Amino acid sequence: MPKPFTEAERQQFLADKHIAVLSVAADDGRPPASVPIWYDYTPGGDILVNTGAGRRKAKLIEQAGAVSLVVQREELPYQYVIVEGTVIDAANPAPLEQREAIATRYLGAEGGRAFAANMDGSASVLFTIRPDRWLTADYSGEL
Repeated sequence: MPKPFTEAERQQFLADKHIAVLSVAADDGRPPASVPIWYDYTPGGDILVNTGAGRRKAKLIEQAGAVSLVVQREELPYQYVIVEGTVIDAANPAPLEQREAIATRYLGAEGGRAFAANMDGSASVLFTIRPDRWLTADYSGEL
């Protein structure tokens, strides 16, 4: 039986570098949209995601105003954090410093700056998501 993370473990796990899967409701008769996405998070804060303003996921996030974010460790010991959150801000265009911060998290300083510089900032939106509910599981005691 998995054990839940403590508050500190949950905060740190989400702050660690993982690829998240973001899910958002769809109102066009299709199932919810679920997509892998980079994100930024500081313990105790909000979750930041940046995406193209014209993308389907951006439009659905704006319409729904709420998302689920799944962050997992795929290698053993298996662990995950699921966050249900409310979108509290949508900065369009996404500020360069935030786009750089998210890209740097995944690509390092040089690669992150280059990636952000090659993106058209006017065509991206930065969503700020307030975590409302959490579900966690830590299977490390199962091994």
